Amino acid sequence: MKYIWMMTAGFMLAACLEPQPAPELPARPSTDFQIETVIDNLPQPWAAEELPDGGFLITGKMGDLWRVKDGVKTPISGLPEDIINIEENGLTAGQGGLLDIALAPDFAQTGTIFLSYSYGDMQANGTALLKADLVGDTLENTQVIFKAGPPKDAASHYGGKILILPDDTLLLTLGEGFNRREDSQKPDTHLGKILRLTFDGKAAGDNPDLGETFLPEIYSLGHRNVQGAAIDPATGDIWTHEHGPRGGDELNRLTPGENYGWPLVTYGLDYNGAKISPNQTDPRFVDPVHVWTPSIAPSGLAIYSGTLFADWQGDALVGGLASGDLRRVDLENGQAMGEEIILFDMKTETDSFRIRDVMTGSDGSVLILIEDKTNGRLLRIKPKN
Repeated sequence: MKYIWMMTAGFMLAACLEPQPAPELPARPSTDFQIETVIDNLPQPWAAEELPDGGFLITGKMGDLWRVKDGVKTPISGLPEDIINIEENGLTAGQGGLLDIALAPDFAQTGTIFLSYSYGDMQANGTALLKADLVGDTLENTQVIFKAGPPKDAASHYGGKILILPDDTLLLTLGEGFNRREDSQKPDTHLGKILRLTFDGKAAGDNPDLGETFLPEIYSLGHRNVQGAAIDPATGDIWTHEHGPRGGDELNRLTPGENYGWPLVTYGLDYNGAKISPNQTDPRFVDPVHVWTPSIAPSGLAIYSGTLFADWQGDALVGGLASGDLRRVDLENGQAMGEEIILFDMKTETDSFRIRDVMTGSDGSVLILIEDKTNGRLLRIKPKN
């Protein structure tokens, strides 16, 4: 059984250990690759999912869902009114909106998809999970199957990544609401947790037994704002990354029932420069596998499993919102052996090149979704030769 850890005098005196930085691999500019624009002119895209026919479904933060095929963008109708009118609640002025999308394992037969989005208003909001069937270019049988609680009063840190697991359950990542960081350690709230749910939005029956006071949906705790989640198909390992404050972005290997420490341990500082905790690590919490300081603001995560980049097998591909580049973390036996910075030269004065989502394409290419208020786009990356 895992127990919640509170700040004590003994904990305050725990050793503060400096991380050993992994050796950095050479940076590689965009000219080292073939880069194709799959689709552009997407206002504020947030997530993309490849379809069995080679097309894509792409979400837009302002309440848009598009099907993309052969360079043509088609709006999907049938979204519920609270998503269509999501801008009216004010949350899209912050980090809220229509967020992630995932296909059910039987999508080819049923058309079932899952969408995460921000519900509520500025005074009371959170992350919700929608289930629907895509029939042609219309959503049918839409139902909200889960709402995280309790509602918070800040339009930030929604998490919102959906990861379908091989056992026909899903993970939903949640942030701690920014100004409620202590909730990451509380057993009776979803904030700052990763949840494991059935496809009907219920707690998975074999979730970790954390104790009677813990909500049954909780799979892991002690998170800040997780916006990347992926499975290594070769090992079954689940990887996540989360935003730190000023520094301290983390790449983690996820273990059910474990506590990842936020805000009792962190490699980052508060935005005003103050220490959030005197400790970067503690044996009671899971240490990150890799840390970014200064922050890259990680978003989107893929564990590469294609054939076009043979040397990248099993490596983590991480998008950077603030850094405006793609990071490849060389993973071996669950450890970070080095890091390569890719496409660093595509960030310009007029294009911030914020990478919002990352995936491995069915053809072995790497696909990245660029967030932009007017000209968001999906790019396909292949080896140059």
